[in-house]
Amino acid sequence: MKKYLITVNEKQYEVDVEEVKTTTSGAFKNLKSAPKMKTGISPDQIKSSKPKAPAASANGHKVTAPMPGSVFKMLVSEGDEVKQGQTLLVFEAMKMENDLTSPADGKVVAINVAEGDAIAAGDTLIVVE
Repeated sequence: MKKYLITVNEKQYEVDVEEVKTTTSGAFKNLKSAPKMKTGISPDQIKSSKPKAPAASANGHKVTAPMPGSVFKMLVSEGDEVKQGQTLLVFEAMKMENDLTSPADGKVVAINVAEGDAIAAGDTLIVVE
């Protein structure tokens, strides 16, 4: 184990680093189960942490996240009537605020995120019919 002194934002931290040696077959190749998590989160909590996106009907439009980021501000609610090009929400990605607009005129039938939620590229955020 080696000790290092690291400075981050003018604060110094002492860290211990342990070298991990692997064999030619790979360190985790022969594991029969996944390594145990140190946190107290159960697999059920992970699966249920995000609501599932409802399927859009034949004439519904899914509004998806174009890139990873976080929801900064919601501008519509379920049941609201929206016009094509109207801003539905503002999300933050790469330290910039980005508008997500409605692809068509219609009614907001589902909202799958809330302010502060992390989003991944391709996530269905809002469904407009």
